[in-house]
Amino acid sequence: MQLFVNDLTVMDFSYLCPERGMVGESWIVDVVLDGELNEESMVQDFGKVKKDLKRLIDEYVDHKLLIPADYEKCDVFNDDDSGQVEIRFEYTDNKHIMLHCPPEAYAILYAQRITMESVSVYLKEVLATHLPDNVDNITLHLRTEIIPTPFYHYTHGLKKHDGNCQRIAHGHRSKVDIYIDGVLNHEEQAYWAKRWEDIYISTQEDEISYQDRKIIGEVSAPDDYYCYGYESSQGYFEILIPKADCEVIETDSTVECLAQFMLSEQKKRTPNVSVKVVAYEGVGKGAMVSG
Repeated sequence: MQLFVNDLTVMDFSYLCPERGMVGESWIVDVVLDGELNEESMVQDFGKVKKDLKRLIDEYVDHKLLIPADYEKCDVFNDDDSGQVEIRFEYTDNKHIMLHCPPEAYAILYAQRITMESVSVYLKEVLATHLPDNVDNITLHLRTEIIPTPFYHYTHGLKKHDGNCQRIAHGHRSKVDIYIDGVLNHEEQAYWAKRWEDIYISTQEDEISYQDRKIIGEVSAPDDYYCYGYESSQGYFEILIPKADCEVIETDSTVECLAQFMLSEQKKRTPNVSVKVVAYEGVGKGAMVSG
């Protein structure tokens, strides 16, 4: 007998890619359980499946940075004294990303690339140890939201958040709706999709100097990089990232602030018209603002 649960959860996370750098993603999770009926004549209670499996997926992947530890230009260093983990990752075009964060900020996958297949294998290994005795197998289907309009991938961190959003490198795959004088404008949506393609959105006040960083790794051209760091309730977070991959804003990078930023920038592009921005944070949620 098979029990299936579609749309179990949405995983919002980022991962490191040799070609694209740091990529924000939102993947929808469907699961299928194979097993015999239990004493309640069920494979598993739907409520229990949703609660238990979602909790594990959130714990091991959601709002984390996924690291392909077997990629030849990826190094993982554990600092036994501080408990921090440093990641050093080199793109195929010789740019670098480095992070110095608590271990909970990462999911370390022993794979050469982060793909739906490698993440499915990782999650299946995690979930298999928590299945009831009557369940023989679990199958995960990971998929993206079908978005027929332009969208972008962004990564950020929210230092003031009291939950996992404070992790300095987690992200989303998001669409955006731009209305000009009440009409949805494909051209302006495409502009934002291009501008924020695989972007890291940082807050200006979080910038620290290269010399003051806690990251031990070095880059040959520090002037080409931003370094950001902050202390939050889960610990100290720091990232070194190419300036070319960043959008620096003056506010926090909550979706509300991003919607307001986009509105302000859009008014510069299209003055003397009414503008409405509907900014999404992953799947099915976001903020909207008009002006």
